[in-house]
Amino acid sequence: MRRAHTVEQVRAAEAELMARLPEGTLMQRAAGGLAVAISNFLGRTYGARVVLLIGSGDNGGDALYAGARLARRGAQVIAVLLSDHAHAEGLATLKAAGGRIGGAEDIPAADVVVDGIVGIGGRPGLRPDALDAVTLAADHGVPIVAVDIPSGVDVDTGETPEPHVHAALTVTFGTHKICHLVDPAASACGPVHLIDIGLEDLPEAPVQSLQPHDVRALYPIPDTHSDKYSRGVLGLIAGSTQYPGAAVIATTGALAGPLGMLRYVGPDAVAHAVLAVHPEVVVGEGRVQAWAVGSGLSDETLDRELFDRVTQQQDLPVVVDAGGIGALDTDRAGYVVITPHAGELSQLIDVPREEIEARRLHYARQVAEDRQIVVLLKGATTVVAAPDGTAFVNPIATPWLATAGSGDVLAGLLGSLLAGGVPEFEAAAVAAYLHAAAGQLAAADGPITAMKVAAALPEVTRQILL
Repeated sequence: MRRAHTVEQVRAAEAELMARLPEGTLMQRAAGGLAVAISNFLGRTYGARVVLLIGSGDNGGDALYAGARLARRGAQVIAVLLSDHAHAEGLATLKAAGGRIGGAEDIPAADVVVDGIVGIGGRPGLRPDALDAVTLAADHGVPIVAVDIPSGVDVDTGETPEPHVHAALTVTFGTHKICHLVDPAASACGPVHLIDIGLEDLPEAPVQSLQPHDVRALYPIPDTHSDKYSRGVLGLIAGSTQYPGAAVIATTGALAGPLGMLRYVGPDAVAHAVLAVHPEVVVGEGRVQAWAVGSGLSDETLDRELFDRVTQQQDLPVVVDAGGIGALDTDRAGYVVITPHAGELSQLIDVPREEIEARRLHYARQVAEDRQIVVLLKGATTVVAAPDGTAFVNPIATPWLATAGSGDVLAGLLGSLLAGGVPEFEAAAVAAYLHAAAGQLAAADGPITAMKVAAALPEVTRQILL
């Protein structure tokens, strides 16, 4: 599991560790890891031109000590001071190692700029002199390595309301921070390299990201005693005469999951289309362990009586997608996962789409808490929020997944996991991970369709379960 902690949690863990260590040990650990990461990023050290942007915080100290290590190995290291309160000992160490103080005029010729402007305690945005330095680097194509976080982002929310650093690499310490996983800040981090500095006894992280072994642990694998009912039966209400393909695509996604049987409920013409592709599907209502509803439906094509009857079965989990999201009873709580993209969530809560995209974690959490349901907010970085505020983030999606029907595959797969007995919050996170991984596999050779994503799910799952 990749875990992201809040600033308060990190500060408390650091303080506890520093109380047990000689003064300066933690900063030296961070500086050592940072120096190696910069050297690896450049592919060399000797002769490399490194410019450090130094603010007043500990990140500036980390950068100065790392710069001293690089200077001792033959790098040309120049510190540009953006504060009158730069870390004094770090600055003295840099000078003793052969580094020097310079100015913005040194930035264009640099091989790399190191962002030590502000740390995790900083507020969003950059002061004018810092913004000028960062802009100068960008204008001359000089890559930036961020120390801990890209300066100017909101660390605890992943929001970027003000100008900020866009890093080619972020080197962080001890644990991930929320901005490393949540867009739009996550996109400003570039790859994130985590340095172990010995932080222990960190509390439960409010934001987490599944790794393959986590998916493997959560996936319901059948055993010798399993049958089609114990593996899970999913009821699917999807598609319409206008969008019959949505039912076929959602069915394909569901059958690529762990379920033992799928029941399709919908118009006869759509059922015939489903059976033409998947003759193993059973048409008509019957015993199920979960429902997936809404893909390919709209206000005009939704069978409201059937929808209400299904979604008001308080003892069964249900995933509600697309046209079903706005029709869901606002009093229906528990055992529900909704799967909106930003536009659908915008319509649901009457907030502009751009605002939701700018504050993805905030709005996913807000709707999850207000309605006591799980919210899977689709996007380049998918956010899955639980009513208690905890969240899973999936950052591995490919842009090729932005294709018609992709969400139908996800809804079907998620319903399959719910029918297989995976709890709602975890099922949503697993579905998002597998869906994104299948997208990556399918897109290996270029553009993809939703059916290609669904077809890639069994192979992706096989690779993870091995």
